Amino acid sequence: MAFLPMNASEVSRRGWDSVDFVYVSGDSYVNHPSFGAAIITRVLEDCGYKVAFLAQPDYKSDRDFTQFGKPNLGFFVSAGNIDSMVAHYTVAKRRRHDDAYTAGGKNGRRPDRAVTVYSNIIRRLFPDSPIILGGLEASLRRFAHYDYWKDTVMPSVLFDSKADIISYCMGELQTVEIAKRLGEGYPVESLYDIRGICYKVKTDDYVPRSVVELPSYERMCESKRDYAVAARRELEEADAVRGKTLIQRHGNYILVQNPPMQPLDTKQLDYVYSLPYERWYPECYERLGGVPGIEEVLFSITHNRGCFGAYNFCSLAFHQGRAVTVRSEESIIKEAEGFTHNPHFKGYISDVGGPTANFRLPSCEKQKKSGLCKNRRCLAPTPCPNMQVSHTEYLDILRRLRNLDGIKKVFVRSGIRFDYMMEDENDEFFRELVKYHISGQLRVAPEHCSAAVLDKMGKPHIETYKKILR
Repeated sequence: MAFLPMNASEVSRRGWDSVDFVYVSGDSYVNHPSFGAAIITRVLEDCGYKVAFLAQPDYKSDRDFTQFGKPNLGFFVSAGNIDSMVAHYTVAKRRRHDDAYTAGGKNGRRPDRAVTVYSNIIRRLFPDSPIILGGLEASLRRFAHYDYWKDTVMPSVLFDSKADIISYCMGELQTVEIAKRLGEGYPVESLYDIRGICYKVKTDDYVPRSVVELPSYERMCESKRDYAVAARRELEEADAVRGKTLIQRHGNYILVQNPPMQPLDTKQLDYVYSLPYERWYPECYERLGGVPGIEEVLFSITHNRGCFGAYNFCSLAFHQGRAVTVRSEESIIKEAEGFTHNPHFKGYISDVGGPTANFRLPSCEKQKKSGLCKNRRCLAPTPCPNMQVSHTEYLDILRRLRNLDGIKKVFVRSGIRFDYMMEDENDEFFRELVKYHISGQLRVAPEHCSAAVLDKMGKPHIETYKKILR
């Protein structure tokens, strides 16, 4: 195991005379599977590519960006674990003092709208290098979107950034395919058929086909109704089974979003989480005080991805998707056993969860073949009668974990869907959750008491919350 090279001297120490990819991140480098950058770069490395990790480069100088020379295949660019504007500003639009994803915890090491700034610098310095955007900031800004801080509708980040492609949602599979084709010498245009990406073409060069067209960027700027129509269509087609290609006009260009990439299955998830993560940050950050963001997740375990709960205000459905996929029990147990050999481990697993901790099953049998319903939620305003409800497998995982040698306590700190839990006729999970897996209080989120408001939020009515209290 080793951290990826972070500068030119570390590249030289590996005996490399060049790198295949430079991964540029707005976060400090943390090699832990809770950090998307760590996963993508480990996957690329495991596929045999030489990857350099450029963490929080000085965007006021070209030096950091040019130190590796021109990479053989291209650049991957991410703002980091969260949107850079969220990292920098409160909802009152005041500058934050702290940054959990920066060594030393101080704000200001990345620029506002980081993917746009980084990508423009790269395009100026390396005009013919492929630039692929990824991560949460690029994924959630892939279409024309409302920007809270500018209080205006902005175009897709693909245009302002001058990048070639956005790899949206969970990016392992499309990243591997992108790297493979670039490595075989194919041009960027050859990537345009890969699922899970967005690209742009001139209107005159666009070949009409069967697609779902969104209201244009210009129409969204002028009409709230058109904005709402676009947002709804984006969510309706965000399904890997039945989702269609989406297009959106931006002036003389057309943004094209291919259908979502298939989510990783259990075998693929097990592979991703079995890669040799350091689960820490490089030693060079120690003198700065380390990276605070690692503390919450250091000994946490991700057992699932996706969430069919799909609240209207939650970005998970738009970024991770509604289809739930899970790791195998053995993969989870093996990760926990590895904790006991870590000198930082004190016997406490901080979380065994994911987007929604207590989902281990697809929402229903129909979903496997037909995808998730286009205009129907699984849980709100009332649970779907076809929904599969069981905590048996998740409960078995928790029991096995808490009985491992060297494990003192296993917590569940991810959100649980209590409305889903209440549909389970067997109350063993709830009893054991309270007895063994919370630190004194079980936190749930009713968030409102008005049925009209909860309907707008896509949440169950307050009666469900009162039921769990009883």
